[in-house]
Amino acid sequence: MTSTHTDTSLWTQDATTLAARIAAKEITATEVVQAHLDRIAAVDPALGATTSVLAESALAAAAAADRATAPRGPLHGVPITIKDQFDVAGSPTTWGVAAFAGAIAPQDAPAVAALRRAGAIPIARTNMPDFATRWHTDNDLNGPTLNPWDPARSPGGSSGGDAVAVATGMTPLGLGGDYGGSLRLPAAFCGVASLRATPGRIAGASSLPGPAPSLTIQLFSAPGPLARTVRDLELAYGAMLGADPRDPNWIPASDVPAGSELPPVAVVTDPGGDGVDPEVRAAVLRAADVLARAGHPVTEVDPPQLREASMEFGRLLSTEVAALRLDGIRALGSAGLVAFMDSVLEVFPPLDLTGYATALAERVALRAVWSQFLTRYPIVLGPVSTQLPWLAGFDVGGVAAVRTMNDAHRLTVVANYLALPAVTVPAGLSASGLPIGAQLITAPFTERRALAAAARVEESGCGAPTPIDPRA
Repeated sequence: MTSTHTDTSLWTQDATTLAARIAAKEITATEVVQAHLDRIAAVDPALGATTSVLAESALAAAAAADRATAPRGPLHGVPITIKDQFDVAGSPTTWGVAAFAGAIAPQDAPAVAALRRAGAIPIARTNMPDFATRWHTDNDLNGPTLNPWDPARSPGGSSGGDAVAVATGMTPLGLGGDYGGSLRLPAAFCGVASLRATPGRIAGASSLPGPAPSLTIQLFSAPGPLARTVRDLELAYGAMLGADPRDPNWIPASDVPAGSELPPVAVVTDPGGDGVDPEVRAAVLRAADVLARAGHPVTEVDPPQLREASMEFGRLLSTEVAALRLDGIRALGSAGLVAFMDSVLEVFPPLDLTGYATALAERVALRAVWSQFLTRYPIVLGPVSTQLPWLAGFDVGGVAAVRTMNDAHRLTVVANYLALPAVTVPAGLSASGLPIGAQLITAPFTERRALAAAARVEESGCGAPTPIDPRA
């Protein structure tokens, strides 16, 4: 039976529930899309999560979905938001840069196209720091995005707009990217879940002119979903796995199932030994206890060479920025981005050509060490950040601030450096009401192993329920 009125609670439901209810004709896609458009109108003026709302095209797609005689795919009629770094046909791909405000994409990015094929409906584009190059979401084109748990705190970056939209019910699913924690940090800071896939697992490409992605972007970066439930991450991940001829780096790997055996877990609460907030440590240990009670063998053990790997990540990043992107950042970037990058270049002095080539070559040795470690401990559980969400603007506080943030994010950037997948799952609230996220890192192409373990943490009730109304 088709509903004849808009259910005002639709924006509180996850994608899996909405897709099932639409398929059963309990509700219509039009009602679902309208409920989320109404939620955006109600809460986003105070948060700045979206940069443009695709109301007309979204409602037209919803109407077409309602006319269909059978569901188009597993996300039939479900609204999604798309970070401004991914092409959406007919919409500007701005990367948070004012000069790119007119960069209208003629074609969807592969991940966006795959989600549409699964039946999803893009309803809005979301905010990000300019050039996706800060751990905080702010730019001169659209301004800052506020953390709904505490507007004085950062929502993280660079997928901060999507994380805030998911956390507040503007969308059940967001599409972001992760080069140095850009999915996991916003998810952790906003109390939602995210999946960073193995690089090459989800196809990527742009239909707009511009330079080819740098080598570390090709090696370290991966798109992935943000959601309020782990089952929604899995649903979206499955929808995005197909090949796309525009991406020659796509890897046709087998989809490794989670398996019935519960693998050993290595727990690290203070990655690199630089210090950890006691509340973050307690949250990670709560998640570890959940996995132990479920039957996972759990051991507190430090993964190998975390400090070395995180430093190599920083040096390779700074070298490529200095060689390929710094002039563009200075010409087109915001003052905040320029200040952040100046500090990054001081913390990580760029390498010369020999040093860069050597660092890339030696990366394989660290990957081999971790490959052996992940054979013994197929899941690594630890914090996304060893500190609670930063005050907004902390990242532009100079060299000391950037060094502090890098220390706090060691485990996060190491997953990028080593091209490993990772799932972020809410693991609790601090005494002051700030979300704390834990991440589960696994070997390449074993995303479902991490998702299965994250689902056990989620089912324990460690995290705080979302969506939430923005807090003053």
